Amino acid sequence: MAFESLTDKLQNVFKNLRSKGRLTEEDVKTALKEVKMALLEADVNFKVVKQFVKSVEERAVGSDVLNGLNPGQMVIKIVNEEMVSLMGSETTEIPMQPGKAITVIMMCGLQGAGKTTTTAKIAGKLKLKGKKPLLAACDIYRPAAIKQLQVNGEKQEVDVFSMGENHKPVNIAKAALEHAQKNGHNVVILDTAGRLHIDEAMMEELQEIKKEIEVHQTLLVVDAMTGQDAVNVAKEFDEKVGIDGVVLSKMDGDTRGGAALSVKAVTGKPILYVGMGEKLSDLEQFYPDRMAGRILGMGDVLSLIDKVQANIDIDEEKEKKMAANMKKGKFDFEDYLESMKQMKNMGGISSILSMMPGMGSKMGDIESMIDEKQLARTEAIILSMTMEERRNPKILNPGRKHRIAKGAGVDISQVNRFIKQFEQSQKMMKQFGGMGGKRGKGLFGGMGGMKFPF
Repeated sequence: MAFESLTDKLQNVFKNLRSKGRLTEEDVKTALKEVKMALLEADVNFKVVKQFVKSVEERAVGSDVLNGLNPGQMVIKIVNEEMVSLMGSETTEIPMQPGKAITVIMMCGLQGAGKTTTTAKIAGKLKLKGKKPLLAACDIYRPAAIKQLQVNGEKQEVDVFSMGENHKPVNIAKAALEHAQKNGHNVVILDTAGRLHIDEAMMEELQEIKKEIEVHQTLLVVDAMTGQDAVNVAKEFDEKVGIDGVVLSKMDGDTRGGAALSVKAVTGKPILYVGMGEKLSDLEQFYPDRMAGRILGMGDVLSLIDKVQANIDIDEEKEKKMAANMKKGKFDFEDYLESMKQMKNMGGISSILSMMPGMGSKMGDIESMIDEKQLARTEAIILSMTMEERRNPKILNPGRKHRIAKGAGVDISQVNRFIKQFEQSQKMMKQFGGMGGKRGKGLFGGMGGMKFPF
């Protein structure tokens, strides 16, 4: 996951600071040298690192910090605040034109950065906010680019405007704007062509579009896995075309995180969204304070709650029933299947645990313990049961178990093992029933008493 290595290194630095009752100026400087090395290894821009360390040191070596009751914690607090400041301090929304005016958004980026998918993701986000977006297929060069946009647009239930591959992108953009005016669309998103590298032809095409129609927001999609290169790409696009914001794609990959920490400081342009997966729903608003929390190993419970509320569709009566069953330890296989469905919608166990405080350094161990194939087999076993068997596991006699094993394509021993583990889980849930039973806006209240199937 993103930032895992950086988080581990920073956690070790912070552990050493917390272990000291008092801090000297030398202790702070030694710790900041380690922070500096960790940031450089994460591919953060050198000038950005230098300024960051300088800012932290200026604030941390003051007498109020070193002579305070908890100097180690105060230094960590300063690091967190400076990191938030580095990434932009405030969350930035895409500004919309007032009234019935159409907002034109031009998407740009290099080939392979995930621009077309991100374009559809943003359209879906805007649709959820009550907008009526129109996607315009202006990439006439890449094979299947238009088809990809049409397929993704259909999945998002967003209209797509296309004129094929035999028209200039600027003419397609003009026609898309006319189409939007006639059909009541209030946002037009232009999916422009990318290249394998920055070249004059691509820049001239983007400049021509901006010259011929009024583009209100130019958003650049960069691949977070390319590290410092992503920042260099953003800087060049801004100088030649002019960008208003950045979207970091592939933040769920094995990225060192340097792009997220450098883009705002180097270009002055805010990060608007981060792509956290391949699904069209895997696009998160960028919150500098939450991202800093993830990087520093403090977790991101607020984003987890947002994810829960966005992905779990459960009515109030069902929620009450699940919470009550969980509290009494009486949940059945039907509840279990529902919890697996909810977890899949949220990106799986790893995605959820990565947002919990203190889990950063443990994620590698946890991920190695999670067997996705076993989870799929477990789901197959439950789906091979009748509704009566799911709701009343006590009726599962040997004959029924053999039929279930055959239906799921597994050995009878796996069915027996799973049922035994499930019974143990029921006992545990009864013992710790209070954890998910309370209603309200807390994490487990918002989850509707969701249980983790492991």
